[in-house]
Amino acid sequence: MRGKGGGVKDPREGGRYLPSAKIGPGSGSEVPPEKAGYGVEGDGAPAEGKAEREADAWDELVREFLLYLRVEKGLSPRTLEAYGRDLGRLARFARRVGARGPEELERKQLTAFLSFLGEEGLSPRSVARATAAVRRFYRFLVEEGRGGGYAALDLHYPRYVRRLPRVISQKEVERLLDLPFPQGPAGLRDRAVLETLYATGMRVSELVGLDLEDLDLAEAEVRVMGKGGRERVVPLGSKALEALRDYLREGRPALVRVPGQRALFLSNRGRRLTRQGVWEMLRTRAEKVGLGEKVTPHTLRHSCATHLLERGADLRYIQELLGHASIGTTQVYTHVSKERIREVYLRAHPRA
Repeated sequence: MRGKGGGVKDPREGGRYLPSAKIGPGSGSEVPPEKAGYGVEGDGAPAEGKAEREADAWDELVREFLLYLRVEKGLSPRTLEAYGRDLGRLARFARRVGARGPEELERKQLTAFLSFLGEEGLSPRSVARATAAVRRFYRFLVEEGRGGGYAALDLHYPRYVRRLPRVISQKEVERLLDLPFPQGPAGLRDRAVLETLYATGMRVSELVGLDLEDLDLAEAEVRVMGKGGRERVVPLGSKALEALRDYLREGRPALVRVPGQRALFLSNRGRRLTRQGVWEMLRTRAEKVGLGEKVTPHTLRHSCATHLLERGADLRYIQELLGHASIGTTQVYTHVSKERIREVYLRAHPRA
């Protein structure tokens, strides 16, 4: 593995296209979306004849597109699944307006489709993602010589207000992590999971995807495979290291059911821990310390970044730590810190 990451300390030290198989880390299946049985969800009895052939053509185009995104662009399974849903909605919309294929949809119809999504209750952020899916799909059609793709190439993303990440204070993190864990292997695992999430700021999908060989206790770092297949090496703080050593020594051996299991974090049944398992464990724990629904795995990620920034960490370091492709994504934490500084000021200054 590469050398240790940056030098800032861990805060603890101070119709639609439906996959027929689950995808993603911890799901028990790694079936790629383009082979996972995507098909247009019908409104009743199966279509016959010409309509059925047209639906099959849509299916085939989407499968080719998703394969292209997975192999050549390295998009994550969750993004591919979302794009499949978006293009499934587009296929249903096209049938309603009489378009037999994507090449028959005009610019005004594509704009109407995006407006329709908003009217159906999709959030502005989801509509923006659907816009990206449609644009990339049509660009793919042009590059592959399928024609008709120019209508979508300059579709505009709808404007939406970026919500500030939900964070909890450092004292609240201490309450969450210092509450005694249950005795036994599961308690050792849960402690290691939460300490690692907060120490590294990694996504829960990245955490449950870790294998034993990704962890280097001697160098106090972990190798993480992030979105788009981008790999990064993240340092571990002393609290996380201690929890991981205890888990590997006394917890994980008792959870292993199959020799050769490489997953780092195991469920009580000896399988790879799932995102849902982490969510449920964290929700239960948060309720015990009075945080309720304020805390999710992503809350710990946001809180890690915000607390590092408050303690003087460089924004570029936080970008590398979190695996953001763009510094613009990381800059949202500067707004969070400003808000928190204002809250403290108004609460503490005698003449505020």
